[in-house]
Amino acid sequence: MITDQSERKTQIVDCEKKLLKAFEKKDLTVIDEMLHDDALFVYPNGQKVTKAMVMENYKTGNSEMTSITSSDQIISLIEDTAVVSINLALEGKYFDQTIKSEFRYIRVWKLVDEAWKVIAVSGVPMVNK
Repeated sequence: MITDQSERKTQIVDCEKKLLKAFEKKDLTVIDEMLHDDALFVYPNGQKVTKAMVMENYKTGNSEMTSITSSDQIISLIEDTAVVSINLALEGKYFDQTIKSEFRYIRVWKLVDEAWKVIAVSGVPMVNK
């Protein structure tokens, strides 16, 4: 059982690293494990997406991140929920669109059966750095 706030923050930092690496390496097993089945996403283009859609896009090759660099991570813990705000420099593709931009993401993690799961993600383009 996780009880210490600093331990929880460390675990969230580790989860973030593991998730971003999984997206970059297209490790569908890890992605599936870390995303809650009912997770919701809002992409920087405003598109609403479910976990099933994310998984399908990676399986079919419609989504592919070849490089992910993170910075300026802020973590707020509220009981069994963590809110992460992070800058991500992404390179890859989404369907036929090439991506090479910086975004600010907010990702919400929830402790479910003693494992951290992503339950919500939203991103916006970085226009003024």
